[in-house]
Amino acid sequence: MRKTVTKSQFQQHLDQGAEWLDLDSIARVEISSEDPTQPIEAALQPAGAPGWRAAEPGPQVIRLMFDAPQKVKRIYLLINEEEVARTQEFVLRYAQHHGHHFREIVRQQFTFSPPGTTTEQEEYQVDLDGVTMLELEIMPDVSGSAAKASLGRLLLA
Repeated sequence: MRKTVTKSQFQQHLDQGAEWLDLDSIARVEISSEDPTQPIEAALQPAGAPGWRAAEPGPQVIRLMFDAPQKVKRIYLLINEEEVARTQEFVLRYAQHHGHHFREIVRQQFTFSPPGTTTEQEEYQVDLDGVTMLELEIMPDVSGSAAKASLGRLLLA
């Protein structure tokens, strides 16, 4: 028998030479809700804990506010849902030069259907200069159920 151990798809993405921004040292984060056992810091690092989960159901907002304007070339999102079948929508926006006028990068829906479809993984190639805020708005279930939003990873390069 021949056997090969391969890295996970997520680890392969990290190995492709991207130098992820150290969000912990260059930004503040505002969140609308947080489960104390799954804090937002866990979702803003390339590896580690299982990510962030809201403490309350309903729409949630995660906003990164950069200390200095940033150039962003790549945005990586990973969302896992292994318990509740639902259709989620998220909107990713940015603001430049300390303004509060947000421009939409992407609006997308995804249907989770555990145990089969449990992971949404997105990578966006962008060319954004002077970014001072990045906002991720998550509607955990477009049908309005009591589902809670979650985020496995949000990485920027």
